[in-house]
Amino acid sequence: MTPFNVLGPLEVMRDSTSVPLGGLRRRATLAYLLLHANSTVPVDRLVDALWHEEQPQSARKILQNAVSSLRRSDDLLCSIVTCRDGYLLRVAPEHIDASCFRDLAERGRRELVGGHWAQAAATLRRALGLWRGEALADLLEVGLRWPELAELNEAGVAAFEDRVTADLMLGRHTDVVAELAVALDADPARERMCGQFMLALYRSGRHTDALDAYRRTCHTSAADPGPAPSAELGRLEIEILLHDPVLNTTEAVRRFVDWPHRPPDGGNQVGRAVINGLSHPATS
Repeated sequence: MTPFNVLGPLEVMRDSTSVPLGGLRRRATLAYLLLHANSTVPVDRLVDALWHEEQPQSARKILQNAVSSLRRSDDLLCSIVTCRDGYLLRVAPEHIDASCFRDLAERGRRELVGGHWAQAAATLRRALGLWRGEALADLLEVGLRWPELAELNEAGVAAFEDRVTADLMLGRHTDVVAELAVALDADPARERMCGQFMLALYRSGRHTDALDAYRRTCHTSAADPGPAPSAELGRLEIEILLHDPVLNTTEAVRRFVDWPHRPPDGGNQVGRAVINGLSHPATS
């Protein structure tokens, strides 16, 4: 485990031992600075992140005390520098799990685009194995719902979908059906994932179930104010209805490499079922 871990509840490690972090404001201050590591975070922005519209008159003083307390810790492998208008946390990127995840996810994505399916699947499994639940789940529970967390969770879901694409290219359609079913049961509006599920079911001989998956997504779209299912998903349904031979080719899977991105609504709820299952990816 890396020294600083935000892909799940906040956890700081030193010599394989968890470091006590103290109260909420100290934890939240460290967490927000970690999300913006090696960049200056203005004081006003940090205060807003910690209190939103409920800022006490002493907010800046409380923040200063939290930073001072963090600086006094001998167990934090980082430094917090005071800049003219804010704070900057200096830390080696490889000491933060989110940075390691992004590097691996980007490498896996490049391998996927380049047609190196087995390498992509292995790299993306390593990336997803860093997750322990929703990003900063302990702070989410006390109401600190920062946009950065939704973006990080969404990146986790995108990496999961990339890994599923690589698995489908490798013929592992039966292996991915169960985890896609769980993810879509809680988040049926994710079109790329729905398309992957439909193809995996079809290739597993479950043609009726594949069509039912499409209809569930259509029903969800009709019940919500969001956009209707895309033309890409509708085209896949027609191919399944016609038992189109293309469904048994690599082209049927390749469409998921560059599937149009339509992030779902839901703020920090994005991909919750997927994120909470990332530490248990399908095995080959």
